[in-house]
Amino acid sequence: MLQVNPKMLPRLAEVEKNLALRRKRAEEKQWLGEIEGIDMPLTFVRTKQADSARPACSHPPGWPVGD
Repeated sequence: MLQVNPKMLPRLAEVEKNLALRRKRAEEKQWLGEIEGIDMPLTFVRTKQADSARPACSHPPGWPVGD
């Protein structure tokens, strides 16, 4: 999984804003292919922002906790 450097969070916010504006324009112009093309990277950026907001796990997934 791609790890996001906290220093890059402002850039991710800028990229998200740009994609959201492009998507809005594509909706206004009814450019359906463009909307589909924007949705994937927009979802990816938002997921990365949400992932970086969560605290890092100290153990790999699936490991027993508290044993």
